[in-house]
Amino acid sequence: MLDNPHHATPTDESSLRYEGWRIVAVCFLLATFGWGLGFYGQSVYVAELQRARGWPTTLISAGTTFFYLFGALLVVFVGEAVRTYGPRLCLVAGTLAMAAAAVAIGAVREPWQLYLADAVLAFGWAGTSLAMITNTISLWFDRKRGMAISLALNGASFGGIVGVPLLVTLIGHIGFASAMYAAAGAMLVLLLPVILLFVGQPPAHHGWHAAAKARPQSSTEIRAWALRDVGFLTVTIAFALVLFAQVGFIVHLISFLDPVIGRERAAVAVAVLTAMAVVGRVLFSLVIDRLNQRLASALSFLSQAAALLVVINLRNDYVLIAACAVFGFSVGNLITLPSLIVQQEFDSAAFGVLISLNTAINQVTYAFGPGIVGALRDWSGGYSLPFYLCIALEVVAAALIMVRGKPKALVGRISEA
Repeated sequence: MLDNPHHATPTDESSLRYEGWRIVAVCFLLATFGWGLGFYGQSVYVAELQRARGWPTTLISAGTTFFYLFGALLVVFVGEAVRTYGPRLCLVAGTLAMAAAAVAIGAVREPWQLYLADAVLAFGWAGTSLAMITNTISLWFDRKRGMAISLALNGASFGGIVGVPLLVTLIGHIGFASAMYAAAGAMLVLLLPVILLFVGQPPAHHGWHAAAKARPQSSTEIRAWALRDVGFLTVTIAFALVLFAQVGFIVHLISFLDPVIGRERAAVAVAVLTAMAVVGRVLFSLVIDRLNQRLASALSFLSQAAALLVVINLRNDYVLIAACAVFGFSVGNLITLPSLIVQQEFDSAAFGVLISLNTAINQVTYAFGPGIVGALRDWSGGYSLPFYLCIALEVVAAALIMVRGKPKALVGRISEA
């Protein structure tokens, strides 16, 4: 089956008729539900459970932290799962897990049930978010991989911009539990048929079959070498630092802007930031495959640092909103760029394992961003100290990302060993 002559024929990734673009559409829909229910939905769950159950915010927020950390542990193994079981089965499993988690969260009555629901949600997140989408798209795309991933991940922004308001509206009409059940039902009805219909076997010349045929090293060996490889470590640590700063800043943005420009304009600033993340991702997707991706990453980090400097020191409404727009322009691209650098600098047979490891480390790091920014804010009495820390992390990351290892060195050294 792997040697089907149809799959061996050359493919034109630029053609709209290429089957890979259907995979992009499926991943867009997957990201919409994955981020809508798994990432942005967390703010809805905290508010609703606090209101309905009267539980302390600390208790509910601890469940969110547990979700991120457990999810990061699972994400490490996404690449292996896709290689072993194939993309269709993994996408179906991720969809079922996320739908089950939505039902479980709606049914929560006791604190221990929340933590159980968050554990199920972590499985759903691992199967519907960045590592799964990147691994899946990499099986169909090589030359146009950057564009394909960027377009698919616009579903993440769509999940926040459209999905969360719809969920909140639904809660207002039919209640929290019924709204979560409805969201789970919608996910199953919309996603399962398109996965079963459009996600088949990847072309033979792309990563999955190549990995199956030429893979003398185990995933454990790849991870062990990666954690000692300069090129991989500089990418992973740099993006971990930036995502820590980015998530910490965005979560606290309204709290910072509210007393400065008022809640209404603070909400506008957040909306502009989110919209610019979509604009930046779409515009970047047109040229991302032709850029020096480490340099593009460094410039993105520095643009965010400059925007943060403006946010801290100026108080004009329009200047602050413009700074949020500049910050937002690179937000979406920072989850696309690591996979492109890994693709460019390491053997394709190791791509799935490496990008899953990278994603997991990043997730563990940014899970602590909002908490540490909040703690520093309480300790210092304002947001200047934590935001200056974020600027420092962005600048350090910009320098670090420009340090590269030897291209393709990782798998070569493993194979020799």
